[in-house]
Amino acid sequence: MPESPIRKLVPYAEAAKERGIEVIHLNIGQPDIKTPQIALDAVKNNDLEILAYSRTEGSEAYRQKIAKYYAKNDIDVTASQIIVTTGGSEALAFAMNTIADMGDEIIIPEPFYANYNGFATASGLNVVPVTSYIEDNFALPPIEEFEKLITTRTRAILICNPGNPTGYLYSKEEIKKLAAIVKKHDLFLVADEVYREFTYEGREHYSILQEAGLEKHAIVVDSVSKRYSMCGARIGCLVSKNKEVIQTALKFAQARLSPPTYAQIASEAALETPQRYFDAVKEEYVSRRDLLITELNKIEGIKVGNPQGAFYCIVELPIKNADKFAQWLLESFNTNGATVMVAPAAGFYATEGLGLNQVRIAYVLEKEEIKKAVHILGEALKVYND
Repeated sequence: MPESPIRKLVPYAEAAKERGIEVIHLNIGQPDIKTPQIALDAVKNNDLEILAYSRTEGSEAYRQKIAKYYAKNDIDVTASQIIVTTGGSEALAFAMNTIADMGDEIIIPEPFYANYNGFATASGLNVVPVTSYIEDNFALPPIEEFEKLITTRTRAILICNPGNPTGYLYSKEEIKKLAAIVKKHDLFLVADEVYREFTYEGREHYSILQEAGLEKHAIVVDSVSKRYSMCGARIGCLVSKNKEVIQTALKFAQARLSPPTYAQIASEAALETPQRYFDAVKEEYVSRRDLLITELNKIEGIKVGNPQGAFYCIVELPIKNADKFAQWLLESFNTNGATVMVAPAAGFYATEGLGLNQVRIAYVLEKEEIKKAVHILGEALKVYND
């Protein structure tokens, strides 16, 4: 199993804190936005006397409400086409195991969410990367590049939209290109859409479930983690109009019995969160992103992607090896008793040697912290020599 590029540096961060160093975490997508009070109160004020198993596919009431949530987003699905999972992570694992066998292949535009490598390894699948580039702001690679990679073992194309780690938002036209190729080659199109709410400059998210003719091909992975700042709830879902996919995924769900009861109670309540919550959160993320990009561009020799959604960006640094740099920041560098923790980007690529001089930054901190962190990063680059 591959190490998580996001979490593997944690021991160095803990050691720095023990030495009295303040560590500003730019490495992990844990929002500092408050969880909707309605979700917390639902757990606090419930009158359960037995914390029992729920249904394997998640409670009927919760799935009905999820279907209504999708309807508000112009996505027409029923409760029977939804399986509640233990986080989006389990939904991804179920999807991979459902649609592919040992040694099969899944094509993923890179850089991609690093744990896709882990899920694929655990499922015995081979990740076949198609590279997107910071010079193009990580737009969808030409569809011809996907076509070249399709073999008799190819089972699916997997995308994250909006993207982690790039913040890129696929356009409706790009989704239609992917839809055409999966239909042509009879593949699945799996879309990780957990950042659906977070799109900027008036851009709208277009779900693969909105694309006509993809009913047998489309599988969506979703989660409450980022939408409601409920990462610790560990509730997500797998959604597909393909009955065979749902029936097969349900067997994997049965093996783990059921998703957690209290977390479903909180997640069901969270669906009542008013739109003004999301409007305020989106406005805050846009403000943070703009500050981050502005401050980063003041540092000589770096290149920055421009996120259109989610809350991440890829930054190319004037160094050779971001893993060594990130460890050095935690072990050997501080400015006025503070340092930063970043996620080296090589772990977000499957192609050996790519992303070595890049890091992913999550702008989930207050603006003063972001400004302070970028200042520290700039000071570090002035003295670092690899």
